[in-house]
Amino acid sequence: MPVPYFYEPSLIIGVNQFTLSPETSKHCVQVLRMQEGANIDITNGMGAVFNATIQTAHKANSVVTIQQHQTVAASQQKITLGISLLKNAVRLEWLFEKATEIGVTSITPLVCERTIHERFKTERMQQIIQSAMIQSQQAWLPYLSEPIPYKEFIHQYNAIDKYIAHCEPTVKTSIKDLPQSKELMIAIGPEGDFTMQEIEMAMQAQFQPIGLGPTR
Repeated sequence: MPVPYFYEPSLIIGVNQFTLSPETSKHCVQVLRMQEGANIDITNGMGAVFNATIQTAHKANSVVTIQQHQTVAASQQKITLGISLLKNAVRLEWLFEKATEIGVTSITPLVCERTIHERFKTERMQQIIQSAMIQSQQAWLPYLSEPIPYKEFIHQYNAIDKYIAHCEPTVKTSIKDLPQSKELMIAIGPEGDFTMQEIEMAMQAQFQPIGLGPTR
């Protein structure tokens, strides 16, 4: 049976005993019915993974003993996803979940000219990302920024390779044919797509147009 995997951002290398957060304690004791002596794995989301044994099982503040740890190297490929806020927040949650599972490094919500829904529940979205990291048993938590204006993303964020996915009928490179890159950014617009002005702004900032496929 796989060892349960948890996220504790305050756990650092060198600690011998650690008190689990109320959320993790509750999941261990009340949901998984774990008792003293059971083993769990914990990541701090910054590359460290700890193997621990439950010393005191309590639904609010279980105590574990750290047996050993390992350091997982960060991916050599840095991927920044800039995505417009969407009218349907559930779709955005799904996207953040899947982006985390496939290893995106950073997610930046954008406010574009045609963005309809500008409300953003940062805490909720952060929980989605944390759960996806735990589910996929990764050791690095993607960085999630607060929503920023599209213009700021285009001009202040940078990467070796920069791409924009839009629906205008221009020459595009298929996302399947992109060359390997150590550092890339991809900008994706709202339901109504980017405006021509936004597309031109990106092109002037050295963004290259890409296509996500022929279907909607």
